Amino acid sequence: MPVKDSLQTAEQAIRAIVAGGYTLTVYDDNSTAQNAAQLDALSSELGIRVVHICEHTDHPSPNYRWVLIHAQRECIDNGQHLIIVESDVIVRNATLSNLCKAVNPTIGMIAAVTHNDQDEVNFPYEYARHIKQDGSCNKRLSFCCTLLTNALLQAYDFNNLDPDKNWYDVHISHMSRKLGFRNILQVSNPVLHLPHSSRPWKQLKYTHPLLYYLRKLIQGKDRI
Repeated sequence: MPVKDSLQTAEQAIRAIVAGGYTLTVYDDNSTAQNAAQLDALSSELGIRVVHICEHTDHPSPNYRWVLIHAQRECIDNGQHLIIVESDVIVRNATLSNLCKAVNPTIGMIAAVTHNDQDEVNFPYEYARHIKQDGSCNKRLSFCCTLLTNALLQAYDFNNLDPDKNWYDVHISHMSRKLGFRNILQVSNPVLHLPHSSRPWKQLKYTHPLLYYLRKLIQGKDRI
């Protein structure tokens, strides 16, 4: 789980995973000193592992590429799949086990569909509102709550990810299919998504889209 401040939401997300009996690595991506200390306190309380990225690189946030490379190496070394749960996503008790049950050698990625607090499909899976059953997905998958299989991790080296980009879910989703894997969207396995809690400026995408795209262009933000 990459975390950038927004500790109120992130703590909910962390506790939901731990409640299901899972181990968790949290990647602190240059949170404030106060929030980093709160993550360390949660580590002591809940037994989660916290990796403070600032101790490993001076690259400014977001550091998703660094997180993916680090996590991929550990998963390959240990023969594991990689499950990414972002800090604005609240899983259910069976969410992660449902992802794992669907793994087979033909699959690259398996994603849980996102819902809002009204239990309606929301961003980034609006296109799935009329899909009725789990199955192969030829559209992009997000990293909101997604399993990347060990087979995909072995097939594509994340060191090849473009360092000038910020986010990689679209690219890796496309690469998975290009490498011959199927991507699965589990519409029967919903999670609560509170979009962009850690980067509230991105809410402009919905409230003032012109301002969002101007800021994205002029300031070079949100590069996909």
